[in-house]
Amino acid sequence: MSVEMNDLLQLVIDEGASDLHLEVGTPPNLRLNGEMVPLATADLTRDDTERLMKAITSESNQQKLREIGGADFGFSFGEKARFRVSCFKQRGSIGMVLRIIPNDLLTLEQIGLPSAVKDLLFKPRGLVLVTGPTGSGKSTTLASMVDVINTERSAHIITIEDPIEFYHPHKQSVVVQREVGVDVKDFASALRRGLRMDPDVFLVGEMRDLETIQAAITAAETGHLVFGTLHTTGAAETIDRIVDVFPTTQQEQIRTQLAASVEAVISQVLLKRTDKSGRVAAFEIMFKTTSIQALIRDGKTFRITSEIQTGAKYGMNTLDAHLLSLYQQQMIGYGDLITKAKDPQGVIDALSQ
Repeated sequence: MSVEMNDLLQLVIDEGASDLHLEVGTPPNLRLNGEMVPLATADLTRDDTERLMKAITSESNQQKLREIGGADFGFSFGEKARFRVSCFKQRGSIGMVLRIIPNDLLTLEQIGLPSAVKDLLFKPRGLVLVTGPTGSGKSTTLASMVDVINTERSAHIITIEDPIEFYHPHKQSVVVQREVGVDVKDFASALRRGLRMDPDVFLVGEMRDLETIQAAITAAETGHLVFGTLHTTGAAETIDRIVDVFPTTQQEQIRTQLAASVEAVISQVLLKRTDKSGRVAAFEIMFKTTSIQALIRDGKTFRITSEIQTGAKYGMNTLDAHLLSLYQQQMIGYGDLITKAKDPQGVIDALSQ
């Protein structure tokens, strides 16, 4: 008996899985608490994956898949949930990965962020960077931040996403959500055009190139609160990555601009819980202080981590300190503690003290 897409999507919701993988030669796989779990069904054939793809993919995205070998889009499964979908070709057949986007947003407390982070959402301007590897929960964190602004401030919020994940209804604020490739050509032009739309807050789904980064910094400098994401781990690495995108001749100027505009860097990783089912996020949190501004401006980012260590009174903490705390509370395993730590030896030394 062939599997149906609606049944698979319902199973993702019922089991609390984060992703559904559909590949030829293996049964459908769910990602549960970070682990791949195959379903007890027959292996999928080429006809199966093509049929399942066509069940949810628009004609324009099917054409993209045929022409360039891949298509990314979001879609709603009735009122139950939204999914972010990646369709692709591999070895001549079609594969798909579907990630669930829950309808119910988590509060900042449920995500595990300290209360000091909420203060950022009421700043009149500046750049707030949420960073981490793919699948670390950045989209969830950002959506929750936007929801707080939407609920508690009267602002004009513009999100630029690829694809749109969480839907934000207008609450206290007015929310405009623009999808790259559908509503706008790219992130950079959407940001530049957005400046003419009387915005207060921007959410930039990905700051992946020089143009987008430059446009985001400009928006932050001209009196807007800008949230952006990068695939970096840690505050120092994030600042370095942004600076390195620019030609050497511009790097000093960019450091000066970043020192003035960056309000915070929040880095996160998602880990499997050992005390109960589910996952838990570990964070590194850097807030702007006079001394951190000086380190960014002078290109001494290697000293940011020790500055974060001494900035606990501002609500700052390093990723390794948070990992250590989660391990000591028996919420994560030793393997994750060591592999996710930025300084594994330092963590081992701290444990032995």
